[in-house]
Amino acid sequence: MISEPELVGEDGPGSSSDVVSGFDQEQGPTARGRRGYGALWGVAGALTASAVWAAAVFGYGIGEDGKPDSRGYRVESDSCAAMELKALSKAVGQPAAEPATALDGIEHPALHRIGCTVTFTAAVLRGPDGEEDSGWATGYQASLTAELHKKTDPRPEFEASSTLTEVDGTGVDRVERVPDLGDLAYLLIMEDESMRVRAVEGGAVVTLTLSSWVSPPDIDGGEDGLPDVVDPPEMLAYRGDLISDTRAVMKALKTG
Repeated sequence: MISEPELVGEDGPGSSSDVVSGFDQEQGPTARGRRGYGALWGVAGALTASAVWAAAVFGYGIGEDGKPDSRGYRVESDSCAAMELKALSKAVGQPAAEPATALDGIEHPALHRIGCTVTFTAAVLRGPDGEEDSGWATGYQASLTAELHKKTDPRPEFEASSTLTEVDGTGVDRVERVPDLGDLAYLLIMEDESMRVRAVEGGAVVTLTLSSWVSPPDIDGGEDGLPDVVDPPEMLAYRGDLISDTRAVMKALKTG
């Protein structure tokens, strides 16, 4: 099972715990400590509860009614326009068409969700011997899922999903933490060499996925069997572009 990526700077197992005044770890509470024992723990409990609530309000954007803060995100039927994907377009080729909107969108008082796809122009791959036209072609597709949760905080479920070993029938090869993106973000590298960046910010959850395909040449011309197979594209080369475009999409969903 894939464990959650280690976070640098967190308190480790050796971190010191809070010390309650008047408590001797070997002898137990002193007389003075016994008299104030209940009061001290009552104060400590109240402070702890206040700290947890403050962390939820200011760290995660949870309001007094328990609803997540939208953080300015707008997820509507026309939000696919946020998929400009400038970094990926420079790296893998221009999109063949405008983003297509999936049919499984949701517009509900508790949740707004859209799905969008962009297919990039296919390119011919070089052959094993370096010939320019091997007959093999490759293409890329980016897909976006954007959700805006209006009633419940999506972060606990989001954090749990980082330990999944399979997503949509495809195994997860590894998970990497992406710093400075939303409240929390992960890069998932899949066993089929596709990649996806998942980020949560307030009530918004954004997933941008990049996948590739390779098609063989047309062999109807009488050739015996397929020509030599070419190497598929190295997807990890576009990891930075995928993260950059995820950041741009999230910004566009706020201003759109």
